[in-house]
Amino acid sequence: MKLTFFVHSAASDWNHGNAHFVRGLMDALVRRGHGAQSWEARGAWSLANLLRDEGIEPVVRFARAYPRLDARTYRLSEDRLRADLERAVAGSDVVVVHEWTEREVVQRLVELASRDRFVFLFHDTHHRAASMPRAIRRLPLQRFHGVLAFGRSLAALYREEFGVARAWTFHEAADVHRFRPLRRVKEHDVVWIGNWGDGERTAELRDYLLGSARALPDLAFVTHGVRYPDEALREMADAGIEHRGWVSSLDVPEVLARSRAALHVPRRVYRRALPGIPTIRVFEALACGVPLVCSPWDDTEGLFARGDLAVAAAPAEMASMLRRLAMDDERASRQAERGLRTIYARHTCDHRALELADIVECVGRHGSDVRPPREESVCA
Repeated sequence: MKLTFFVHSAASDWNHGNAHFVRGLMDALVRRGHGAQSWEARGAWSLANLLRDEGIEPVVRFARAYPRLDARTYRLSEDRLRADLERAVAGSDVVVVHEWTEREVVQRLVELASRDRFVFLFHDTHHRAASMPRAIRRLPLQRFHGVLAFGRSLAALYREEFGVARAWTFHEAADVHRFRPLRRVKEHDVVWIGNWGDGERTAELRDYLLGSARALPDLAFVTHGVRYPDEALREMADAGIEHRGWVSSLDVPEVLARSRAALHVPRRVYRRALPGIPTIRVFEALACGVPLVCSPWDDTEGLFARGDLAVAAAPAEMASMLRRLAMDDERASRQAERGLRTIYARHTCDHRALELADIVECVGRHGSDVRPPREESVCA
């Protein structure tokens, strides 16, 4: 089948972790004999910032790293948009529209879906349904065959708050063909890869990241990410943390391999309003065979087995866990191996490609009247 994805960007992962998953998912689909294209608005925010800060080289590296992917652009100008979208969906069996897609594009695609009769799915890997529900309500959700939500709590929100009859749990996952264990000399003890978070986890970063660095001055802490305010950069420097700026997802396995442990701090809205969603950084760190310690987070869906990762209930416990992993290679290795086994068993982009194929088959088999069990991710 031919699948067409409308995304914010596949070419750029600047402040855009969903690009990692979209790339891996499309690649997995193509390896299984399907056709897959991604379409993004020309001049998309993430790509524009990447080009401004890093130049064209990261885009060239993306194209070389994913030679099977077909990433294209459409123009948002009124006189060009319809023609570009018609060209994009021509011959598509499935069209998947990400939540970041511009509203006018969604409206035009709804019209084309009525005419061309492809399976039409809305894909959400963000928290706006919980944090900005009015924006989601303005979208024509009832015109889609269903919603792919990256957590059970988000799928339930779409059913209960937005009246969507079919919302499947469709977690992100690791692209294990790129995110994989590497044997490297350890150059630092703890790494955090992520963005400051627009105030959505500032207090948590101060408590669990900066607090751990201050409590463990003998350990080397490194961070990567963009959109850090000057105040945050000063605080990290004062805590002894070396901030190294943006890192391409293609280089993340190298960065993780050079660290004894990785640290993860979920955004507050996921922990409070959308429990059980780990976000892609957890999958990727475990796929790279690195022991991971998280600030408070509840695995309400049982995505991981006991011992796959460590969850600290308080800042002092976070520091204690990081010290043990940094000082005990055997302990770190055991935890990393457990996490890696679970990723290979359950959470690769290949798994998600199979899940998506099942969902598409479900829609095709039952049509518009299907009502899957409310607790299930695919049709019964």
